[in-house]
Amino acid sequence: MKVSLTGAAETTLATLCARAVDARSPHPMLGDRTAAEILDRLDYDFSGLRIQPATAIGVALRTRFFDRWTRRFLDAHREATVLHLGCGLDGRVQRLDPGPGVRWFDVDQPEVIELRDQLYPPRPNSRTLGASVVEEGWLAEIPTDRPVLVLGEGLAMYLGADDGPRMLRAVVARFPLGGEIVFDSYSRATVRMSGPLPVMRQTGAQMRWGVDDPREVPREVPGLRLVESVKAYDTADPGDHRRLPLGLRLRLLLDTRVLAKLPISRGVGHISRFAFP
Repeated sequence: MKVSLTGAAETTLATLCARAVDARSPHPMLGDRTAAEILDRLDYDFSGLRIQPATAIGVALRTRFFDRWTRRFLDAHREATVLHLGCGLDGRVQRLDPGPGVRWFDVDQPEVIELRDQLYPPRPNSRTLGASVVEEGWLAEIPTDRPVLVLGEGLAMYLGADDGPRMLRAVVARFPLGGEIVFDSYSRATVRMSGPLPVMRQTGAQMRWGVDDPREVPREVPGLRLVESVKAYDTADPGDHRRLPLGLRLRLLLDTRVLAKLPISRGVGHISRFAFP
């Protein structure tokens, strides 16, 4: 299947590739076999993305962390609405298989959703929406009679510095029963230095919104409050290190126990959970 995505939409192929590399490894952190199967169906030069095993581990750990926070919310809210913004080709709804009381919406740019709809079969209580997440019109299609969980994995950094907070304000205003918003962010310095990354060069995408401290976000989005935030280097479980070959084990230990403690690295990125009202 020929793929012709560009810009930020094309970066979804990098995360798909990373999940596939993780799934095919003898030591998967996420183990998303569907990602590997989809990768084989796509006509695209993935070599230019230069997804290395260490990169795949980082993406898999981040995705696993999002999955866990999603499960936690759905365990507490058997009837809920989930908005998976910038869903790309991620099969989170398939992995988690939520119960019949959960409405799930996968939202991304129209060209991404067109491709996604060819790769994933339809599911009950699940719908795809092709729209830019910063254009508020699509929100009118979402029912507001249940608590909502909003997920934005690998999304916020590609939004404009004004667009991101404006989108969050629209979400808070739309859902009177409240809910949670979970997204990851990079620091302003990391965003500024992202241009030479292979994924950026291959796709032409640009990172634009940097967040140095997650506590900044509620100051721009009234009604939103920070519940918890985890540094990007802190997504691994203690037992994860023991499952890896020596070289990758040393790399993961370096990232999580050395680099994560350096001042220049501590604020590289966060995964943050917010609640409203």
